[in-house]
Amino acid sequence: MTGASGYVGSRLVTALLENGAKVRVLVRDRSKIVGLPWYSQVDVAVGSATVEAEILHALKGVHTAYYLLHSIGAGGRFDQVEEEMALTFGKAAEANRVSQIIYLGGIANDLRQSQHLASRANTGASLAKFHVPVLELRAGIIIGSGSASFEMIRHMTHRLPIMITPKWVSNRTQPIAIRDVLYYLTEVSALKESHNGVFDIGGPDVMTYAQLMKTFAKVSKLRKRIIIKVPFLSVWLSSLWIGLVTPVPVALARPLVGSLINEAVVDEKKSISLLIAPPTPGLISVERAFELALSKVEHNEVASRWSDANSIMPPWQKTQSDPSWAGDAEYHDERIIYTEASLDSLWRSIEEIGGPRGWYGADFLWWLRGLLDRLMGGVGLRRGRRDPHFLRQGESLDFWRVEKLERGHSLTLNAEMILPGKAWLQFTVDEVLQEGKLVRQLKQLATFQPKGIGGHLYWGIVLPLHQFVFPTMAKNIVKEAMRRDLEAPNTK
Repeated sequence: MTGASGYVGSRLVTALLENGAKVRVLVRDRSKIVGLPWYSQVDVAVGSATVEAEILHALKGVHTAYYLLHSIGAGGRFDQVEEEMALTFGKAAEANRVSQIIYLGGIANDLRQSQHLASRANTGASLAKFHVPVLELRAGIIIGSGSASFEMIRHMTHRLPIMITPKWVSNRTQPIAIRDVLYYLTEVSALKESHNGVFDIGGPDVMTYAQLMKTFAKVSKLRKRIIIKVPFLSVWLSSLWIGLVTPVPVALARPLVGSLINEAVVDEKKSISLLIAPPTPGLISVERAFELALSKVEHNEVASRWSDANSIMPPWQKTQSDPSWAGDAEYHDERIIYTEASLDSLWRSIEEIGGPRGWYGADFLWWLRGLLDRLMGGVGLRRGRRDPHFLRQGESLDFWRVEKLERGHSLTLNAEMILPGKAWLQFTVDEVLQEGKLVRQLKQLATFQPKGIGGHLYWGIVLPLHQFVFPTMAKNIVKEAMRRDLEAPNTK
């Protein structure tokens, strides 16, 4: 399984394990999946999809290989990157005599195709150049809690009672629920014989994008949304607007919006029903898919999100394991507070940081930093949290990612905002002796590794703000912990 840390991949691993399959996952960084519930049940191969030797090693002894990789959001040349990865993977699969490759792409039945959809189709063709059967499933919009398409629709519909949209909102689409996607992906792996071919998968409803948003408004019990179509909104303007209104950053929104010029409707001549019967009691309708997704969000049961996959970072942003002498200085802002608050309350206050709770003070400054990030094409703060109380190593948290998590002791966040360098924010709680008395210690450490003169200037510009933001955050974490203890005095 490639792409196991992604939205579909993470859920597919769970489905395959439930069906009794033995699963090996290929990841670039083991730490990205340590917090996932299936981690201890799979074999983990660490490697890059661009390194042939590492792919060869990962595919040894493999019968069926799922290819769920993409480089959307990696810049204008993402199609070249995707082709190179697919060719490397196909060659390694052939060398290891893999029996079946299963690939999830996008419906591309129009003669005119966006760069994104054309790249998806080309990836399947690249995989098929070798002597390994490739079964390609093509889907349109996937509806499920945490999917990029669902988040775009949800935020746009909630926030915009009146929408000025491009004319492509009249194009038709055939959405499919994530449960049905997983059904087909698992069923094709159980086929007795290997298959070559391209098969479209879709739900039971065909509707325009405008109808899709109106359906969501109906399911969400919102007032009827007014959609005004205009002919002059370009892909660039549309993606910029989506980047400002929804959690999806411009870099990801642009290729997604570009694909909306194509109708994403199943071609009955290529329907998956020619190979596999639909699930019992039937495919999930769009309304029901929205209901299920909203229910998962409301009950904090989102299993995976579009932002869970490793993000594409600028090349100057070194990894945490790089030595301090690898090219730049390091700046630090350390705050230490001693308190009588309990360890449990301190930790709970830390683990619930971000998302709706915010960053414990200076909310306007955090909001402004998130807005600037989105204007520059970054992720901003709107990714939020998967769960309001618990974090998982590797998942996104606003414009951070959980790099390391030792529950009850330490949390390290890696910044994914656009920066002239690399930044981390770390929280650690311990029991220590202070003047002969056992107390709790909160240590809050911000680290910045600048890139070039721009990085040094950036640190100097934001330093006055840090003198307010960071001490306020540390103090308010302790205040929140003490408040918790007052409400539950026996927790110390």
